[in-house]
Formats: sequence, structure tokens, C-alpha cells
Amino acid sequence: MIEATQKFVQCISPTGLHQMAYKEWGAADNPRVLLCVHGVTRVSDDFDNLARALAGDYRVICPDVVGRGRSGRLRNPDLYRIPQYVSDMVTLLARVTTDGAGVDWLGTSMGGLIGLGLASLPDSPVRKLILNDIGPTLAPEALRRIGDYIAQDLRFPSFEAGAKFIRDVSLPFGPHTQAEWHKLAADVLRQDKDGQWIRHYDMGLAQPFLAATPASVQADEASLWAAYDAIRCPTLLVRGAESDLLSPETAALMTGRGPRATLVEIAGCGHAPTFTHDDQIAIARQFLLGR
Repeated sequence: MIEATQKFVQCISPTGLHQMAYKEWGAADNPRVLLCVHGVTRVSDDFDNLARALAGDYRVICPDVVGRGRSGRLRNPDLYRIPQYVSDMVTLLARVTTDGAGVDWLGTSMGGLIGLGLASLPDSPVRKLILNDIGPTLAPEALRRIGDYIAQDLRFPSFEAGAKFIRDVSLPFGPHTQAEWHKLAADVLRQDKDGQWIRHYDMGLAQPFLAATPASVQADEASLWAAYDAIRCPTLLVRGAESDLLSPETAALMTGRGPRATLVEIAGCGHAPTFTHDDQIAIARQFLLGR
């Protein structure tokens, strides 16, 4: 079975240096690079199946965004925002590409917003962009749900108790086998020094959500639409047909402005498709490779 190599790159924020972990799949000398970036409380391991499937065609790079998983934490939690994440990804791309070569990008939720931000920049390295259940307008109710989820400092007496919680809050991902649910939980749970099971991210991630105001949300939305309209690369928008974060109206708008994204909806799925199953991986393969 194809396995990943675990690596690290040093990044910088206004308050100092931090490590960003990433998994690398495929031949290290393959000039074709695919970057896969996870959602707000998930980790690089989410893309294991997709990375194995595409490792023959790509050098697949899957980072743990700072504050999650094996990566370091920021000293100032107010910096857990898209501009810092984009900066970190530019550092990562300098490590994994040569001579300014471009990359293809698949981003789920937050990972999609990071890709959107990077793809909007002049001379962007992003050649093809997949936005997985995310757009410039985010439903306020869903944002509150996500913020409340992040802010809960939960501790579980056993892995089984933690895994049940992860499954319950992740049901919008759509149908998965028992083994798949187990992996989705194992990827984001770890034991603390007292033997309790906790989620594998910095609780400071909640601070930007808690600090949001109606005015700041409106300003962020305007900035995201401006960034989306600046994108020039081919773009695929994947939407869970039952998503409460990306509305059908926003998805429709995204097909008619900016890069005029091609829209694919996945039935029986909310926020967000996991790209674990062959049919979803085939959607990415078709867009990225034409087969």
C-alpha cells in the first residue's frame, strides 16, 4: 500500500515562528503537485484515500494547517485567519515546488477559502482549483454552529465516547462505513496527560469566530467576493446537496461570475463531502486530469 512521508516546514507569523506539518504522497521528483487542504477542525489525514488514488499522477501534499494536528500553535490566537494561512501555504509551496511551478488545489471548507485567497492573487501559482462546499457567502446559522462546536473544550473518558461525538457532529458528511467513521474520529482525537481524549486542535481557533460582528462578517463577505471575482484559473465547485453552509443561491452565483465555476452537487451529503469514496475521488480526477 502506498504510504505518505511525514514532513515539516517552518513558517512565520507576526508573533514568531511555527512549524507546519504536512504529508507527502507520490514521487518526490514529480513536478505535478496537488495541494489538499482540510476544514477548520480537521487534519491532513482526511485526504489519505484521495492521495493514494492520485499519487501515481501527482506529488500530493496534505498539510495540517497551523493550530491543528501535528502542526504548531500560534502565540496570538487572533491570527487564526485566512491571511495567515495563505502566508503559510506560500512558504510550503516554496518548499515543494521548483522554479515557480504551479500547483493544483483541492480545499474543503476553510481549505477552500485558503485556496480562494491564494488563487485570487496576481501571478498566483494555482492552476486548477476545487472548492469543496465553500463560497464567499456563508450562512450565518452554519457559522454559529461551527463556532459553537470549536469553542467546546470537551474531554472524553474513552476513545469510544469521543468517536461517538465526532460521528454525531459529522453526520452531514454523508454515509460512511463503521471503519471510515472510526478513522475520521481517530484522525482528530488524542489522549492528554491525564488519559482523557481531546480534540487535536488549539482551542484558540474559536477566538476569531467569537470576535465576529455583523459588520465584520459583512466586510469579510465583500472581500471574499472580490477575491473570487479575481480568480482566473479553471474552478470546480463541489456542493453537498444538503449543505447548510453553501446555499444553492450562492453556488449559482459562483457559476456566473469570477471564474464561472463548474458546479457538481453530491446527493445525500451536507457540509462537507469527504472525498473518501471512489465516486467523489472520480469527480476530482476528472476535473484535474480529464479522466
